[in-house]
Amino acid sequence: MSKKVCMLVAEHPFLDSRIFKREAKSLKKLGYDVTMIVPRKDGYLFDIDGTPFKDTYLSQRFTHEGITIITYDFRESRNSLSKVVSPLAQWEQGFNNPLTELGVQENADVYHVHEYLSLFAGIGVKRRMNQQQKHVKLIYDSHELTPDPFDSRNSKQHRENLKEKLLVMLKEVDYIITISHAIKSWFLSQDPTFAVEVIYNSPPLATKYKPKNFSGDKLVACYEGNIDYKRGSKNKITQMTEICSKSIDFQFKVIGGTRFGDSFVLPDHLKNNVILTGWVDYYSIGEYMKDVDVGWIDYEDLNDSLNRSYAMPNKFFSYLNNGVPIIVNRCHEMESFLREHRCGLVIDKKDATAKDYAEAMLYLAKNKELVRTMSMNARNVMEEIYCWEQMEVRLANVYQQLLQQTTLFDV
Repeated sequence: MSKKVCMLVAEHPFLDSRIFKREAKSLKKLGYDVTMIVPRKDGYLFDIDGTPFKDTYLSQRFTHEGITIITYDFRESRNSLSKVVSPLAQWEQGFNNPLTELGVQENADVYHVHEYLSLFAGIGVKRRMNQQQKHVKLIYDSHELTPDPFDSRNSKQHRENLKEKLLVMLKEVDYIITISHAIKSWFLSQDPTFAVEVIYNSPPLATKYKPKNFSGDKLVACYEGNIDYKRGSKNKITQMTEICSKSIDFQFKVIGGTRFGDSFVLPDHLKNNVILTGWVDYYSIGEYMKDVDVGWIDYEDLNDSLNRSYAMPNKFFSYLNNGVPIIVNRCHEMESFLREHRCGLVIDKKDATAKDYAEAMLYLAKNKELVRTMSMNARNVMEEIYCWEQMEVRLANVYQQLLQQTTLFDV
């Protein structure tokens, strides 16, 4: 009988590229029985850009691509899960929430959680399962560093309380997965006995990839992902396009874009220069990058966020997967990667301007042989080390180690 995995999700959309499209589907492929417990907002599940699914996925329980999906109302859990910041004696009250209760009902062998609040729900599941004499394993999949020690949006006292409670919870976690070596190092600096594995936000290797020739004078830049208050500045995109299009044949392609309820209104004179594809199918991103020469990532306010300095986002590996060199500002983890593998340019500023990025793009437009070399390096490093097929091996090893421990314990 196959082992059962239950993923607990507090905030992410159920079709999240890391949680559903990579990890859940890989675990199913590896022979596990996989269930996801995911939140509804205002009664609906929601897409990766926040758009509610009003005509589909309406059942409380259904199967999608072989994965069992169980839904709950996030608002009914929020107050209880927020008890995580309360004194430890009050935690038991916090475990009385739909996410924890549904998790216990699934009677799984491994619980795989994805956020700070779902970690708290997972602690509740593990404790209650122990009371029933079933010793389950708990994985904390840390997509980012929470709490962020530099995040000025929270008071120092609140950040210290969040960290204190995180370290208490981690004592009950069997394995930590995270998305960069910098975040792994942070965990190990807190306790060198933690079991931590890095599983990058890499896509499956693009099978239809063909090397680009980078001929001609035209340059196509690209941004993939969300455009919101933290990422993908609309103003910088239009400013870069203004500057570059005055000197060369230039287009800026946005794959993805604004969140539900927001919009990106272009000036009339740039409507032929900025291509807005909207949100596209995850597996078709490579098709949209066939004509892209360079990918852009910009993380602002790095002094207020350790996460941004440590980040290795989905778009980073999506560009590399399609042989697209990257331009980024000075972010520790991405900077180290690009310099080591020589597959992009780093603007040597934490707060790079649109003019800084535009100058880098114009430089690459004049040095297509350099772009070609960086493109080859990008694709090669994905094939050899970082593609999801390699990450799937790491994921399989984590589960194998945990379940071997369970078997030995039961014996």
